[in-house]
Amino acid sequence: MKNIVAVVFLFISFSSFAQVQPTDLDKSPMDMNYSPQGYPILKMNGKTTVQPNCRIVYSRPQKAGRDIFGGIISYGQVWRLGANEATEIEFFKNVKIDGKTIPKGKYTMYAICNQTKWTIIFNSEKDVWGLYYNPKKDVLRTDVDVMMGTKVIEAFTMYFEDVKDGTNLVIMWDTIKVTVPIRF
Repeated sequence: MKNIVAVVFLFISFSSFAQVQPTDLDKSPMDMNYSPQGYPILKMNGKTTVQPNCRIVYSRPQKAGRDIFGGIISYGQVWRLGANEATEIEFFKNVKIDGKTIPKGKYTMYAICNQTKWTIIFNSEKDVWGLYYNPKKDVLRTDVDVMMGTKVIEAFTMYFEDVKDGTNLVIMWDTIKVTVPIRF
């Protein structure tokens, strides 16, 4: 009898394990970028023992032949800067953006896109999926100029470009590029 119970238990265990399936590959995979550039590798190789300046976590939708700005992203409307979860930026120290101090911490980022300027929004709401946006939690808004390129960037891209007194957050997609200066 014990053998029969053991066999039944094993069968149920394997059956339930076989039903667990991983999620499908996301069409807009998440990415992460640090300032200083290459921070995780620097830390792993023992070339730094300090915290990074900042980190951004975002999803990377693809252009996939679509009209992006003025198309799937409407001018004058709040956008979550990517897809799926709203983009989150973490500052490991106090920073200055547009001459205003943002305390160290984690923030959700949004943008209001227009043809010549974007309004970049830093918001204290965290762990947001989709476009849940509460303007009462805005910490800072700043306007940045739009630069037009000739090369098409297929996947939405964000990265830090370290400069002498801080870093620039570069945002690119389609033929558009904007830069958000962040100073330490």
